[in-house]
Amino acid sequence: MPLAVSHVEQARPRNALHYFASIGSTMTEGARLAESGAAHGTIVVADEQTAGIGRLGRTWISNPDVGIYCSILLRLKLPPAQLPVASLLLGLAVAEAIQNATSLVCDLRWPNDVLIDEKKVCGILTQLVDSCVVAGIGINVNQTEFETGLRTPATSLRIASGQEQSRECLLIALLESLDTFCGLLHSQGPAAILRAFSAISSYANGRRVTVEESGQQGVTAGLDECGFLLLQTSDGKLQRLSAGGVRATT
Repeated sequence: MPLAVSHVEQARPRNALHYFASIGSTMTEGARLAESGAAHGTIVVADEQTAGIGRLGRTWISNPDVGIYCSILLRLKLPPAQLPVASLLLGLAVAEAIQNATSLVCDLRWPNDVLIDEKKVCGILTQLVDSCVVAGIGINVNQTEFETGLRTPATSLRIASGQEQSRECLLIALLESLDTFCGLLHSQGPAAILRAFSAISSYANGRRVTVEESGQQGVTAGLDECGFLLLQTSDGKLQRLSAGGVRATT
């Protein structure tokens, strides 16, 4: 069924909501709204994306009426060097929203994957447009199956919980959690977001991983002050990962 937009609007009147039954990508519309000066918390949401964008230009599969496909405008007071903290904040908000709406517990894999039992349930993409963070969020909610050959095994909240989930309730919970973590950022600074991410992510510290782009292996050693992942390599060097992602080393 299509998203019950009126239910979300009634619960979250402060968020200007732009709904599309189908759209190429919510990121494109979100960028346009950011350029026009739209307010913090403005959200673009669609029941279907025909050209969903994932990280590094990959495709995000957006089948009709089963997921949350949205882009949210965040006007954060972050210095340019600390903009990666925005991705960590978004992961925290998604994980909290999922737990509040479904009781499912998520893991966070640096920089922008939300996992349940090592399977990807949400992807996050950020783009800076005229000093505004356009945050693309795709959550697998009621999918019952996925294509084979995905880079990361995928799951949905329906598969993980064994029951259909309300997309409306989850979207409302997400907007509430974004308020919480944006408030934490503004009141206590980026360090509070780094601490919160490190506390719930099994990938932040002491995890043996392979760097996705280079194939390099090492053990994670926490986050630096800008939100980049530190990696202790086998030759004893400490490296800062500023791009790409990691996968657990089996």
